[in-house]
Amino acid sequence: MQVRADRVSLEGHHGPLLPPTSLTVGEGDLAIVHGEPGVGVTAFGLALAGRLKPTTGTVHAEGTDAGLPELVAVVDAPGVSEPDHALALRVVVGEELALAHRPAGKEDVARWLAEHDAAPFAGTRFENLAPALRTRLLTELAAGRKGVRLLVLDTPDRHTSDVESWAGLAREQAERGLAVVVLTATTPLSALPFPPALLGSAEQPEPQHHSPEPAPTEELPESTDGVSA
Repeated sequence: MQVRADRVSLEGHHGPLLPPTSLTVGEGDLAIVHGEPGVGVTAFGLALAGRLKPTTGTVHAEGTDAGLPELVAVVDAPGVSEPDHALALRVVVGEELALAHRPAGKEDVARWLAEHDAAPFAGTRFENLAPALRTRLLTELAAGRKGVRLLVLDTPDRHTSDVESWAGLAREQAERGLAVVVLTATTPLSALPFPPALLGSAEQPEPQHHSPEPAPTEELPESTDGVSA
């Protein structure tokens, strides 16, 4: 499965939101996209997800019959998919599980939090979560939605200057076989882990490709007669 954006641009009520931008990303790929702070960065993510119709250009998925809204999850987009900061974490998790059509009762939420090492923070206001924990939990919730094959992490760098906190997380998801796009705006280009795609460009560097991690194998015990089992 690949998602291709071909010279996608968007016009807003007061002028251009997004200059023509191209990007191709497939399963196991990790792409970082960099643009100036503002709504254009999020607009590109929403276009990738089929939630904004481009003014010019096209976005389409290859190798699947599913539509972009089913394939693509936009994580923590400001003013769009970011949670209400005043809600407790357990409420946010319950809402996200329900959105994914998964069991979302009190026990289900408690189980999910425990499985993701976040049970002690169940009652914490979302705005008070550490940035790395916030991004990790929202990403895991999005990755758990049925049919999602592309994750778009919307400007995790707006919460922290610790690049590795979100870059390592993005690599992990790519190693699981998902396509991952990280939108960035405030991190200096020199601090990014590899050359990013740039908003407003049609010629982009290749995304990093990550092969799925091999499943652990059990060592066979040696036989007592000296012949390997």
